[in-house]
Amino acid sequence: MIPMKEKTSPLYTAAGVLVLLVAVYFSLPYYARQALVHWMPVIDDLETFHRDTVHGGAARAWLWPRAEEYNRHSLSPADEAYLDSLHTVAFLVIRHDSILYEDYRGGWDDARTSNIYSATKTIVGLLAGIALGEGKIHSLDDPVSCYVPGYVRGRQADVTLRHLLTMSGGMAWDEAYASLFSVTTQGYYGNNLYELVTGLEVADRPGVQFSYRSGETQLLAFAIEAATGVTLSQYVEEKLWKPLQAERDAYWLLDKEGGDEKAFCCFHATARDVARLGRLLLSRGEWRGRQLVPREYMDEMLRPASWLKDQWGRDSISYYGMQAWLYPYNGEVLPCMRGMLGQYVYAIPSEDAVVVRLGRKRCDVYDGPFTTDMARYLDMAMRLLHP
Repeated sequence: MIPMKEKTSPLYTAAGVLVLLVAVYFSLPYYARQALVHWMPVIDDLETFHRDTVHGGAARAWLWPRAEEYNRHSLSPADEAYLDSLHTVAFLVIRHDSILYEDYRGGWDDARTSNIYSATKTIVGLLAGIALGEGKIHSLDDPVSCYVPGYVRGRQADVTLRHLLTMSGGMAWDEAYASLFSVTTQGYYGNNLYELVTGLEVADRPGVQFSYRSGETQLLAFAIEAATGVTLSQYVEEKLWKPLQAERDAYWLLDKEGGDEKAFCCFHATARDVARLGRLLLSRGEWRGRQLVPREYMDEMLRPASWLKDQWGRDSISYYGMQAWLYPYNGEVLPCMRGMLGQYVYAIPSEDAVVVRLGRKRCDVYDGPFTTDMARYLDMAMRLLHP
């Protein structure tokens, strides 16, 4: 008699798969495990990471006044639908230092902070200018190794602060947001940013071509900290947030408790306070009669790094300065802060206006280096400015 084959219980099969998955999970590096737990980045990730508080002006806070026409004009139904389609949470238009239009959606309000993601890079660029003006950074052409002594392996020794500011440092950084094992994922979810960015090789000759690399902003932040002798959070609080008379506290996410600020991505602030940074770009570093960032530096920061090839290696770059985007719109070049989920801050010199859009999603259709939603928000703002 041939014995009948015993059937495996579905319960045992499921248990075996579960054990295997658990074993695989715990074999992954720390950052990959964190990425699997939290999955995709979100704007309300304040409780996900350790953070430093950047204290606002408190009693010295200055509140944006409302314009006489505050919210008098409405967006069209098509514009309203577009804002909702990309999960907009805040849309502000400020003209002549007064709020002309203010709209919050999806449970958001004027007191709630959002991660502004890569718009944070512009803050780091501003801090570099302040440190330069104070003489703590001697020259933008200083090698990074003057401030980060260990950054001397191979082509690392050739990288200057200017290279980092203009994203031309040649770092072997993979700017991939959707890959579990990319260095960007490791930077966002990992717990040792200093070791990560200082350990990466310089793959391309510095100072030749623009290539967007978050790691270069992070390395710049380490140089600023070394030059100033304080943390990035302390420096931004002293030199920007309190002088800007911010209405609310901001937060800077850290790679671990007591660790380093995620300088390339993770500043949290309200829409109204983010608008102060846009006003700083608009006025070339001046805030209500006080020059917070040297004017000469601001002029260079908001001028294209035209000696570099663009990201395709074809033409002279026209759309990036020093940690700031330069967006062409209606015959004008607008200084712009830009984050991965559609965090946009525009300065419009011809209108003496600042536009802020915060949200959970951006359009994925590109026109050159920019996504097409960027023009759409400006179109909305112009219809409000000129109803």
